[in-house]
Amino acid sequence: MAVVVACVDADQNRAGEFAGKYSLESLTWEALLASADVDAVTFCTPSGIHAEQGIQALRSGKHVIVEKPMDVDLAACDALIRARDETGLQLAVVSQHRFDPASIIVREKLDAGEFGNVILAEARIPWYRTQKYYDSGDWRGTWDLDGGGCVMNQGIHTVDLLRWFCGAPRRVHARMGTAAHTGIEVEDCMVATVEFRNGAIATILASTSVYPGFPASLMITGTQGTAMIEGDALKVLAIQGQEQWVSKASNLHALQVAGGGTRAASAGRDEKPGSADEAYAWGDAHREQFRDFVECCRTGRKPVVDGQEGRNSVELVLALYESARTGREVVFE
Repeated sequence: MAVVVACVDADQNRAGEFAGKYSLESLTWEALLASADVDAVTFCTPSGIHAEQGIQALRSGKHVIVEKPMDVDLAACDALIRARDETGLQLAVVSQHRFDPASIIVREKLDAGEFGNVILAEARIPWYRTQKYYDSGDWRGTWDLDGGGCVMNQGIHTVDLLRWFCGAPRRVHARMGTAAHTGIEVEDCMVATVEFRNGAIATILASTSVYPGFPASLMITGTQGTAMIEGDALKVLAIQGQEQWVSKASNLHALQVAGGGTRAASAGRDEKPGSADEAYAWGDAHREQFRDFVECCRTGRKPVVDGQEGRNSVELVLALYESARTGREVVFE
């Protein structure tokens, strides 16, 4: 078990209000670093200062978990990883969708080889953000502190899963634009292709301009089957020679293909983990990641999403931006 004991905010009034609401101590940043009662710090600050603040916390003896993205450039990510190595403390990056039951099922079946060789993937993030959203903080929509728009800020969750499922990328090609928002530096639309070292190819569509906004989705296809995650739910799990599991409404159904026809049978929650009957509520995956982080702080085990894993998704996003800016394909070393 872990207990939240204090909060810090650059706006002391806001920190005081938050502290009062949750019975916490409101501290200055300097006081938090010096406190012997604080074992770990979680950062929900602008992306472009994650590494700077995380390094200070590690060197003051605190374990660190930062919100996505890890930071907005690779040099900063590397500096944070070095501080982790030098101090021997824990570093984790919030990528909570790896803890969704749907994601865990897909990863386990990929590891078991049940999909065969992964050949194709499609990542879609057709979201919507108002201009008011970008105007709500002077760091939003900036390259320095937000690090990017619909890909770095919103789409990185799906990019992280794509990278986790498909492995290391070999080359990328991207196009981006700012189409529906004003007064921001970053993109609100991107389309891209990715080729992975295992030979799989993927497309990425990301936007914060698709009114009224739709769930993110990720399809993974292998030579022997396909999985599709929509939102947090496993919508399709179809593997040759096995039952095809398709989530519909509040139930998970098994489709048995035989003789050209299909037969549907409802599956109870005890029969198949990860069904919509036991779908996570918002925040449950975060809770699972923090549980993993706390256990790692106690045991010394490496977090599921450690510094290198957090860096991997930033590296892919930055390559997409480089390709979009230059108009050229970016090849990974």
